[in-house]
Amino acid sequence: MPDISPVYQISDDYVEAFAALHPVAATSIGVAGHDAEMTDFSPAGQAQLHALRQKALADLAAAPITSERDRVARDVMADLLQLQNERYEAKEHLREISIIGSASMAIRRTFDLMPRATEDDWATIAKRLGVVPEAVASFQETLAEGMRQGLTAARRQVTANIEQVETWSGAKPGTTSFFTGLLDAFDAAGQTNTALRADIERNAAQANSAYAAMGGFLREQYYDSAPEADGVGRERYQLSSRSFNGTELDLDETYQWGWDELYRIEREMRETCEKIHPGHSIPETIAYLEADPARSIEGVDEFRQWMQDLQDRTIAELDGVHFDIPGPLRKIEAMIAPPGGALAMYYTGPSEDFSRPGRTWYPTGGKTRFPLWGEVSIAYHEGVPGHHFQIATTKYLAAELSRFQRLMAGTSGYVEGWALYAERLMGELGYLENPEYYLGMLRAQALRSVRIVLDIGLHLGLKIPAGEPFHGGETWTPELGDQFARERACFPPDFMASEVTRYLGTPGQAISYKVGERVWLESREASKAKLGDAFDLKAWHKKALELGPMGLSQLKREMGEG
Repeated sequence: MPDISPVYQISDDYVEAFAALHPVAATSIGVAGHDAEMTDFSPAGQAQLHALRQKALADLAAAPITSERDRVARDVMADLLQLQNERYEAKEHLREISIIGSASMAIRRTFDLMPRATEDDWATIAKRLGVVPEAVASFQETLAEGMRQGLTAARRQVTANIEQVETWSGAKPGTTSFFTGLLDAFDAAGQTNTALRADIERNAAQANSAYAAMGGFLREQYYDSAPEADGVGRERYQLSSRSFNGTELDLDETYQWGWDELYRIEREMRETCEKIHPGHSIPETIAYLEADPARSIEGVDEFRQWMQDLQDRTIAELDGVHFDIPGPLRKIEAMIAPPGGALAMYYTGPSEDFSRPGRTWYPTGGKTRFPLWGEVSIAYHEGVPGHHFQIATTKYLAAELSRFQRLMAGTSGYVEGWALYAERLMGELGYLENPEYYLGMLRAQALRSVRIVLDIGLHLGLKIPAGEPFHGGETWTPELGDQFARERACFPPDFMASEVTRYLGTPGQAISYKVGERVWLESREASKAKLGDAFDLKAWHKKALELGPMGLSQLKREMGEG
């Protein structure tokens, strides 16, 4: 077995220690051995993770650099751990409640990722169910400490989390408990061990009680201490933006660029609508596409199968032509997401050994009819060549990348920027020649531009440009944000209401899609300018992805030579 460099050894040691301290994250990133355990989300548990990061940073600073790969791996790891420490030292973990980022969601979602094929798998699920109350209580302890220090999330986020935990516990009228629903999955899997079933039933009931109690704590104790104001201000926003993007942004320039991008995209949307429904506006054309049953699929199961078929077909067509897709990456599972979360589609990566495949998750929001014009581009974003290809490629590169790079590195700007770039790329490669599907891609671009405008505008309390027809010259408020999102993002009202809540709860994340795509495109154009006729797109993609995920500033540096 070849010797491992000091930097790569530090990476290995850190991943193992991190997985032991954070079993929920271990399941998410695909590290085996901790699926029966739960994370300690208390202040003491957070302090242990902070100390682990501090030790790793000190070890990295003292480690010799034996190769260029060592240098890249060290910089990636050091940059990310330092950003995480900055958030810890700013005490952001004491008020980490959002519609997509709370520990209560991480605890529930971990059960989506656990295998269910064998009796041993179900025994592991039963054990983890049994410690859900401890994990929920530890998260509540951290929130209570935040209350004592006057550091709490905004009321909008608290309200959204109350609805989430009450949905998952079955306490919300008209909902079915997620945890009790595991019994149905146990029976559907053909399991017959009555004692194990009784364990799952008992532990699921305890998990329900823990989540219902969490809802009570948020409603009866936490809510009144939470501020009405949603915006976090420039200082907190800049820190959060650095964490999500791995770069220091000029927020005012980025805000104006978001407007410019929105105007550019809206012009192209109008041109595309003329090809689909001549003489009609963007909203009228979308309504025309949404209402046509011939352009839709009826039924949740039928839609899931359509999504699966599209993913499989795309992999087969791209492999060997535009990308080389290794065997383990060719399996992807299209899934329907459990109710209760945000309404945006999302992706979960494969396990480290690829025994668990990458999965796309589609929240239906209760709908059973699915117009297809806007779904194709989203499928490319979440699957191939988007998230699945990038994330699974990273995990596949065990011989080149450190374990930290493969499992824990990267920022939202890198990951989401690549996925949004992948949507645009599929248009360039001819996969969106149907103008309806191209309009879907443009709508996705418009949404991401709206995110920049609203995320920065709302959190920093900026003014709407004076020349803008929508309340020009006025200062952003959440109410104006809700209205603007509905009018300009061209997505359904319930989806956009969920989106605005999401932006306000995770400052700096919503901008990462367009900000990241901007860096990917600028890096590609710089390489084209340098290499001229020698530029090869397939080779450029290969080089970029083989570097592994990183912050956007480092991506600019590493790709700067073409």
